[in-house]
Amino acid sequence: MMHDIIVPPAGESVSSGVLAAWLKDDGALISEGEDVFEFETEKATLAVPATASGVLKQSVASGADVTIGQVVGQIDTDAAMGDTATAAAPSDTTESDDSQLSPAVRKLIQEHGLDASLISGSGKGGRLTKKDVEQHVATQKATPAASTPPAPSAPPPAPAAPRPAAPPPAPKVAPPPMPRTSGERTHRREPMSSIRRTIAKNLVRSKHEAAHLTTFNEVDMTAASKMRKDFGEAFEKKYGVRLGYMSFFVKAVCQALQQFPLVNAMIDGTDIIHNDFFDIGIAVSTERGLVVPVLRDADQMSFAAIEYQIREYAGRARDKKLTPDEMSGGTFTITNGGVFGSLLSTPIPTPPQTAVLGMHTIQQRPVAIDGEVVIRSMMYLALTYDHRTIDGKEAVSFLSALKRLVESPETMLLDL
Repeated sequence: MMHDIIVPPAGESVSSGVLAAWLKDDGALISEGEDVFEFETEKATLAVPATASGVLKQSVASGADVTIGQVVGQIDTDAAMGDTATAAAPSDTTESDDSQLSPAVRKLIQEHGLDASLISGSGKGGRLTKKDVEQHVATQKATPAASTPPAPSAPPPAPAAPRPAAPPPAPKVAPPPMPRTSGERTHRREPMSSIRRTIAKNLVRSKHEAAHLTTFNEVDMTAASKMRKDFGEAFEKKYGVRLGYMSFFVKAVCQALQQFPLVNAMIDGTDIIHNDFFDIGIAVSTERGLVVPVLRDADQMSFAAIEYQIREYAGRARDKKLTPDEMSGGTFTITNGGVFGSLLSTPIPTPPQTAVLGMHTIQQRPVAIDGEVVIRSMMYLALTYDHRTIDGKEAVSFLSALKRLVESPETMLLDL
């Protein structure tokens, strides 16, 4: 029976994409649930599993444009699944070369540490006899070892008194090795993936249509670091997930957005859309590019729920299991370049959002507190915003409120 392989639905707004790669060869034996091909849309790359077991028959090549519901191959469920295993099994009737030797000959070869394949046999069918082995051993003993040096015929004469050695000539300095240009240097060309094309299109659109401005601040992460150190073990034991810095910033962002709602707004033509909910996008890096899954109603989530959902999104992003619906509709985005060592950057908002927060690496730096220089764990923050909607005063005030909340995490718990 032939079972069709079809392109599955990938979100309400997705009708087509690219069959990015077959994960199994044509004619391969596959089991139900195994990933068969990758379906790449403008928003995500999905690994599509087999819905039956059998032999794969591809009908669409990798890189082809496909539509939702299109048949791209079939699975022959009646194919014999054991043929390959039977063909690969070694024959039990095959005998080794040693099995052709008599016990006496085998014993003699083992005693002298010989290789039977290097000895000519005079027996029937070229088989080795005991006499063949004894002659081979006698020949080896009669042949002098090539590595034995000849005995000296007479002691060497005494050396003459050495003359004073002349100073060695100054060494010549060799020039450093230079690269050899063969004249055949090559370059490679490959098409952008659908995700990379969409990222490029959205970022160029954002730069062309919006009036971007970036404001900076720095936040003292000492209190948050101490809270993670003091309660991290108990937190992980209770909830099964590590307490990271991202949950601090998600909670702080939600509270700061409530104070400055324009940072959570969007532009639609000549209208400003005010969002009375807080769907926070969390940028996740994958081998195919940056994806931004969304925490829905993040203001209602606990620290544990935030950390758990981020971990789930990150794992599914690596496994190409995120759906387009999980990466759409965010009202504000947080990106953390600090995980790659970035000290400072100017992130770009994703349309139609009007603002994005950039976190960066934490460094211990000397800072002045109450007239004294102390070492604190500091992080630079960057807020890029659309100046058409948000004024500088509001952007700076938002970032200051965020700084205050993160530096005093207990105020977030008390909603102060």
